[in-house]
Amino acid sequence: MEPLIYQTIIERYSNLSDLDDAEMQLLLKAKDALENAYAPYSQFQVGAALLLENGDVITGNNQENVAYPSGICAERTAIFYASSQNPNMKILKIAIAAKSPIQLVSSPVYPCGSCRQALVEYENKAQSPITVIMMGEAGEIHRCQSIESLLPSFFHADFLKKS
Repeated sequence: MEPLIYQTIIERYSNLSDLDDAEMQLLLKAKDALENAYAPYSQFQVGAALLLENGDVITGNNQENVAYPSGICAERTAIFYASSQNPNMKILKIAIAAKSPIQLVSSPVYPCGSCRQALVEYENKAQSPITVIMMGEAGEIHRCQSIESLLPSFFHADFLKKS
């Protein structure tokens, strides 16, 4: 048996200023968005900012609920809103930022599995990669070229086709 081998390349940056200006501005918009997160239970605020092909930026943040499964992550808040307002628009990039008042978030925060699956749907719909840029409150900034590189064995529409 021959194993499947997946490779994900993550670019690492020490500072916001190491990014190009457009990506730095997108991360700053994600940081702004996290300030409006509703996270009274986890105390973990996340903001996301999407760059659309027309140059528009759509932001979102996590919205918790006392019935935990009823909440939604920042990434899905942003992408579902973007799709509802711009159904045929390509998403070029997503920036994600996080902070917590109870502990320092000292590493980049990656999208959860549900968000990766939702984002890869739009990446495949547009047949165009979505660059992902991630940061915490301190430490490195990570960047990867596509959602699929973060979720290589994703569930896709071919599984639902009838023979």
